[in-house]
Amino acid sequence: MPDVPLLEVNDLVRRYALPRESLLRAPGEVLALNGVSVRVMAGRSLGVVGESGSGKSTFARQVMALERPTSGSVLLSGRDLAALRPDELRRARRDFQMVFQDPYGSLDPRQTIARIVAEPLTALGKLDRATLRERVAGVLRQVGLRDADMDKYPHEFSGGQRQRIAIARALITQPKLIVADEPVSALDVSVQAQVLNLLQDLQEQFGLSYILISHDLAVVDYLCDEVAVMYLGRIVEQGSPEDLFARCAHPYTRALLDAVPRAQAGAVRRRREVFATASQSAASRGCAYAPRCPLADQHCRDVAPQLREIGPNHLAACHKAEAVMTLPTVAAGAASALVPDQRDA
Repeated sequence: MPDVPLLEVNDLVRRYALPRESLLRAPGEVLALNGVSVRVMAGRSLGVVGESGSGKSTFARQVMALERPTSGSVLLSGRDLAALRPDELRRARRDFQMVFQDPYGSLDPRQTIARIVAEPLTALGKLDRATLRERVAGVLRQVGLRDADMDKYPHEFSGGQRQRIAIARALITQPKLIVADEPVSALDVSVQAQVLNLLQDLQEQFGLSYILISHDLAVVDYLCDEVAVMYLGRIVEQGSPEDLFARCAHPYTRALLDAVPRAQAGAVRRRREVFATASQSAASRGCAYAPRCPLADQHCRDVAPQLREIGPNHLAACHKAEAVMTLPTVAAGAASALVPDQRDA
């Protein structure tokens, strides 16, 4: 693999204005992303995990250039996407595509599968009908569907088949990067396995890079080479799934792992704990996770920790990372157990 990253995100910040509550006061704002920096090499996969509201989907929209960042940059193959002219950005979209979460809502029910899958190509320029149908048929075969499916409509397919259609639409431009926002969360477990195996096969076949946004730690463990844990718009820990799930160095990562339901003595026991949550409408002075952290002290509340290396290719933003790593950890179950290898015939 080349040393130059395919995707480089540098100190990305995104603020959103809140509704004005008074004519005499300036409107408040939400700090959705607060200095996010990541790199993705060609042919590699990055998983982004965290609870709802942590900034995962905002990060995906920034990478897809659907919104302009407040500050920072998103470089794809060395080009700053926010600095491109509209016509240049349109042409650049050939190299990065997105698979959305809902396979029912992301496909236009009034369009045939041929028109849905061909849409990214038609947006890039005019192609004759015969060439378009040939390209659509080829990409449908790559995701396990038939040529005859081109003239059908989305309601004629199951959820797993609709997600395959969404993947085919993303593949039609032969992209280098695919951003997948919760691509299997709306599917049955057995269908999830089929779609994940498909994504893995396509990566091996075409050298694709993925950014996988997910709540499911087992899915990330199965598909990704690296994991970034987000909390309130910041990356608080980053590393390989093996290191991060077995020897996590941030209390928030540990909380995510402990929140995975596990069978114990024939029953599933859930942790029911209530925590105070920091506000994203104002930058905290110290560690944003301190109100929820059982290890926090006054130093944590006064000084914000920076992302630092605590092992080979393992980063954490915690003053007590070394102490956290010594605590016993219940890893998020093996992918082979939670995501069975079920391939379509």
